[in-house]
Amino acid sequence: MAYDFDSVIERAATASTKWVLYGPEVLPFWVADMDFKAPPGLLAAVEQRLSHGILGYTQPPPALEDAFVAWLLDRFGWSVSRDWLVWLPGVVPGLNLAGRAVGAPGQSLLVPVPVYHPFLSVPANAGKQAIFVDLVREGGRWIMDIDRLEAAVRPTTCALLLCSPQNPTGRAYDRGELETLVDFCLRHDLTLVSDEIHCGLLLDSTASHVPTATLNPELRSISLFSPNKAYNIPGLGLGVAVIPDPALRDAFENADPGLVAEISPLAFAAASWAYTDRSDWLAAVTAYLAQNRDLLEETVGMLDGVEMTHVQATYLGWLDVRTLGLEDANSHFVRFGIGLSDGEQFGAPGFQRFNFGCPRVTLEQGLSRLAEAVRNA
Repeated sequence: MAYDFDSVIERAATASTKWVLYGPEVLPFWVADMDFKAPPGLLAAVEQRLSHGILGYTQPPPALEDAFVAWLLDRFGWSVSRDWLVWLPGVVPGLNLAGRAVGAPGQSLLVPVPVYHPFLSVPANAGKQAIFVDLVREGGRWIMDIDRLEAAVRPTTCALLLCSPQNPTGRAYDRGELETLVDFCLRHDLTLVSDEIHCGLLLDSTASHVPTATLNPELRSISLFSPNKAYNIPGLGLGVAVIPDPALRDAFENADPGLVAEISPLAFAAASWAYTDRSDWLAAVTAYLAQNRDLLEETVGMLDGVEMTHVQATYLGWLDVRTLGLEDANSHFVRFGIGLSDGEQFGAPGFQRFNFGCPRVTLEQGLSRLAEAVRNA
């Protein structure tokens, strides 16, 4: 089936967070929200649920739970029990519940950076200390340096927070890297909390996603999934935690102090379709994103003073603009009509995150403005 990813859809009139932040004169390439319609089948499933007419409080449908369990087995060979699942109104609430569920107040959490910015506030929200450990750029890719983690871990450290695939660098960690990380966690008796929301957005044919919890049955883990990024439905908040250990699962479920919202019945309908999807929409959108990625990398490669590593997964480019010597890089790019995410919020001042999940014509306009901004830096 042919899908239209080239049409520009006006979004500002819908009060789109992405499109109203910077105003009408600035093209937005910041928040992780694609400018494509969700799959036709998913929209039809939401419309069918809406046609029922009653949108009351809703429990996780058993059919959805069965579909998700089957999806994990089919995609990753991971056999899980429905009892291991905790449904959530998004991955970010799951990260914060995990921060409360592991260890005790005053202990510490390891957080490799740069990373999706809600990770940075999890330790403080959970009454714990933060230990931020820099990722290392090596051989044109960002990696976790186990030696740095070994030097940073403390006797009071109770967990490590992982983003895999990695946001904002676009890394799809390979099995060997993750096995080394799991061994590190087992050696130091750490719970591994893994945000795997971008696992459906692999842009390279050679890239693969390995759920960290599958690598060793002795690993104490909380794995967070959601269809929201791959199917571009972030406004329909939904996530699910997979927690094999019963005691940890109880702690996670009891960590909610009444602040976590109910899940919309429309979100359940969308997720039920996504986890039973047999269409080629996801393959089509990732192929389109890969072409956008190639155009971004080609353009950045011709700009003096800007560098980026290859994006294996997600639709996010991580631009190093430190050599431009800009006092406020984000504001500089906005002046030239391009709105990016400032790297400082990810724990990496001097970088900018570029969301290329948009029609090609929008990307081309943005890259033209990016080049002009760099020339005038």
